[in-house]
Amino acid sequence: MIKAVIFDMDGLLIDSEPLWTEAEKFAFAQVGIDLTEEMRKPTMGLREDLVIDYWYTKQPWDNFSKKDLLRVIVEKVIELVREKGEGMKGVEHVVKFFSDKSIPMAIASSSYDNIINAVIDKLNLTDRVEFTYSAEHEEHGKPHPGVYISTAKKLEVRPEDCLSFEDTFNGLLSAKSARTKCVAVPDPAFRNDPRFSIADAVLNDLEEFDEELWGELSK
Repeated sequence: MIKAVIFDMDGLLIDSEPLWTEAEKFAFAQVGIDLTEEMRKPTMGLREDLVIDYWYTKQPWDNFSKKDLLRVIVEKVIELVREKGEGMKGVEHVVKFFSDKSIPMAIASSSYDNIINAVIDKLNLTDRVEFTYSAEHEEHGKPHPGVYISTAKKLEVRPEDCLSFEDTFNGLLSAKSARTKCVAVPDPAFRNDPRFSIADAVLNDLEEFDEELWGELSK
């Protein structure tokens, strides 16, 4: 029985991938890395410090500390969220769907707390989710299941009694490893990725979530 819902945030609730792309390109250019869309694919869904570690291993630099580069990226993302952040299709629909059923909702994100706060303020979700939780408080980020296990604990339910929503394979792996049920809403570029077959359902957008699917998943 589903007792709570846990949402990922980036690329699921907010169309933030273009914002992260812009912020990462801006920051990594300062350390001599010309980041392309194709180059970003392996790190989608990862915590940003792990993204920085990934690129430092491949193309090390010496003019910025990793901490300072992270600060530049985070500040740029927050600026872009406030300027032009937009909700993904179906966000209002799915939040109302669970709110009407009095199902508690939380956000479990790889983003940092200050970015999460900027997003929920932008999308007017502050008073509609029980709480938010960042993987920055975990020893390991997604695809490790820790962020989902901790979020379920804060919701005072077992992970097995949670329904999660994810858009990346790293996030899906995190949610499924925690033993939650998971609905995947992949970016169109990854929709035919066979790895998403481990999801309990795969949707084109959140608008497609309906009573029939809820009935199947909540058994």
